[in-house]
Amino acid sequence: QVQLVESGGGWVQPGGSLRLSCEASGFKFSVYYMNWYRQTPGKEREWVATITPSGRDSDYEKSVKGRFTISRDNAKNATYLQMSSLEPEDTAVYFCFAQHRYFRDYWGQGIQVTVSS
Repeated sequence: QVQLVESGGGWVQPGGSLRLSCEASGFKFSVYYMNWYRQTPGKEREWVATITPSGRDSDYEKSVKGRFTISRDNAKNATYLQMSSLEPEDTAVYFCFAQHRYFRDYWGQGIQVTVSS
């Protein structure tokens, strides 16, 4: 059974930090690109960051570049999103997404991040 389980969300004040985790099971994690997306009510899901299967390369949406860092640990079947200098505009439900060119893609259930004073 495939599972992607996010954790680490919650409430934080502007300027604060949070680290999201996504633990995977039921598929060959190490060959998948891992992504983080986010969504706010009434808006489309927005891509945030991507990391390659090896973890060597990553890419970020412009508004989070320099503030967020995506990483992964293939031995633990996990990917992470370290978020710093958080802004109210970062408030959203965050999803991890496992993506492969040839195999089925998978979404996590999402986790709420709220940035407010």
